[in-house]
Order: sequence, then structure tokens, then C-alpha cells
Amino acid sequence: MDLGISGKWALVCGASKGLGLGCARALVREGVNVVINARGGETLQAAASKLMADRAGPTRASVLFVPADITTPEGRAAVFAAPGGPGRDFDIVVTNAGGPPPGDFRDWDRDAWIRAVDANMLTPIELIQATVDGMAARGFGRIVNITSSSVKAPIDILGLSNGARSGLTGFVAGVARSKLAARGVTLNNLLPGVFDTDRIKNMARRTSEQTGQPIEVILHARVKNIPAQRFGTPDEFGAICAFLCSTHAAYITGQNVLADGGAYPGTF
Repeated sequence: MDLGISGKWALVCGASKGLGLGCARALVREGVNVVINARGGETLQAAASKLMADRAGPTRASVLFVPADITTPEGRAAVFAAPGGPGRDFDIVVTNAGGPPPGDFRDWDRDAWIRAVDANMLTPIELIQATVDGMAARGFGRIVNITSSSVKAPIDILGLSNGARSGLTGFVAGVARSKLAARGVTLNNLLPGVFDTDRIKNMARRTSEQTGQPIEVILHARVKNIPAQRFGTPDEFGAICAFLCSTHAAYITGQNVLADGGAYPGTF
């Protein structure tokens, strides 16, 4: 299926590895020019090299990388000023930031909450503010926010994430149904369950240190609670993201798309 987005420009945040890289890879394979961003320069450059090697088709999409902290005004300015990039005239924006650390809510002070809200709510809003009016003027735009399955089924030890990402979800629900919808701009949230990424491995390692259980046992227990009986892959996630960015998804906006192998037990 031709997704109809070859030649468009996309900003993909948190794209040095994991789900962000999976999204960038899927877009590049569709001929989308991408600016990828993450804080780690070496890892990001390596990701850009992989993407350039993975380009397909006659368009040979451009791949630019900007190592910067997207949660800061300086980081956002650097992304918008990328040499050879589109400035603020992105057609597609995929927001993504690493989740806040797990823990007991009794241990989180105000600064911890501010960091979580800044990274997982306010930064996506800043990127939306900076790009959607240009999208509307051109008659096409796609915003995809990578959030979390915890938006639908909160996880007790992920209170920082539950709170910050739920705030973004409420904001997007309103903006997606504004006049932007009639001007070809869609805003959706993509909610990952458990995927085979460094984050799940790091959380398993932390649990192992606390309980003494082997990491393999902890990961196996997670898999047993997923009807699909496996973790998702970044490429699967990226394919969903690319579809939401496509011309075929023009009638989908304001939605929370859950990708979790059937783990969420609810009907709605």
C-alpha cells in the first residue's frame, strides 16, 4: 500500500533507538524525509546511518539528525534550525520522550513532577504549537504522540507517567476536534504496551536487583500476561505510526490507538 506521504518532512523525537527509531524507519521506507532527534549524539548518528542504509525507492529520502534535549527551548530551536531541514514546516511530527522513572508516589517531590510534566506533556504541546498552523495552511498535517498503555490502564509504580501523559491525552482530545480537523490536520496518540526495547529490559533489571529474581524469569512473567504471548517489536509499532501519518488515515483524529498484544482487558 502506498501511504501517500513520500517527499513529506517528518520530525521524529527520541529516535536514536526503540520505538522512536522504529517510527523513523517506517517513515523513511515510505520515502519521507526525516529529522531525527535524541540527546545522545553518538547513538543518534549511528541511528541516522542505519536509516540512510535502509532507504528504499527512487526518492532516497533525506535523513538529518540533531542531537539535542527536545524538552528545552534551545533543543527545539536546534531542531527547527537543522541545516537542510524544513524549519518549522514539518508535515509530520512524532513526539516521544523517555518515560519518568517508576517508584512510590510518596518519594516524588515537586521537582520530579515538574520534570515529568515538562517532558511528557508540555514538550509535545510546544511542538504542536510550533507546527500545526503551518500544517493547516498547507492542508496536510499529522501529529502522533507516543504515550503509554498506562493512559488506559494506569500502573501503580508509574504514577509520574500516568499523570503527565494523561494530561497530554486530555489536551490532544480537545485540539484534535478544533478547526484543525477540517484543514487536513490530525492529532492522535499511539499507546505502546510492552515492547522489546531497552526500557523494558532496564525495568526488569531494576526488579531483579530488588527481588533477586533472574531477569529472564521476570521477562517471562511479563510475556505470560500478554495474550499474544510475546513482546511487540519496534518495527510493528513503526508501521502503525506510519499508517496514522498516511493519507489513508485522514478520517482518524483525536484517538488513542492501543498496541499491546491484547493485554488491556477492557471492552472500550
